[in-house]
Amino acid sequence: MYDYFKGILASKNCTSKGCFATLEVCGIGYLLELTARDFSDLIDCGNEVKIFTVLIHREDKMSLCGFLHKEDRDIFNILTSVSGVGSKMALTLLDEFQSSELIGFVIEGNYKELTRAKGVGPKLAQKIILELKDKLMNFSQSEPIEIKSVKIKNSQAVDDAQTVLLSLGYERVEIKNAMSKAAINLKENSSAEDILKETLKILSI
Repeated sequence: MYDYFKGILASKNCTSKGCFATLEVCGIGYLLELTARDFSDLIDCGNEVKIFTVLIHREDKMSLCGFLHKEDRDIFNILTSVSGVGSKMALTLLDEFQSSELIGFVIEGNYKELTRAKGVGPKLAQKIILELKDKLMNFSQSEPIEIKSVKIKNSQAVDDAQTVLLSLGYERVEIKNAMSKAAINLKENSSAEDILKETLKILSI
């Protein structure tokens, strides 16, 4: 329903219940729950900020979650599509790990790393990996995206990174341009996680 809000940061507050910010847009104050990482990166109150959003609609409550980066919002949506993972758990995972790290764990099938996050046991971690891998890696590419000036020798890592980016909703032209720029900072033996990390930095600008 909402893609993002752009307005004046009216207030911010971190409690035992979570980290929250109120964003004023056209005279309306929207209360957004954020990750602790995004909360600490927020600008000072009174300044304009753009926050990507997700509307959480339950039988007894409606709320908004906010993210400073589009890729975090997209990963949040995929995480909450896993049965047993609610908004609080998804925010906890995004606090513990960067989006590129989470995707790297999924590609590698490394569920043990996910158990570092508070409240994530081995069974839930394995379930998250299994379901996310199905959602992120089974996106069908009609044809590979040709990347200019890519020095990476591991073509599978490039293909995996492209598949994940397509599944996150990025357009083929966006991916091609961003990955070509990211190649400057990558090594020949870069993993899919390395490629995603550098490419997402450019896509989030």
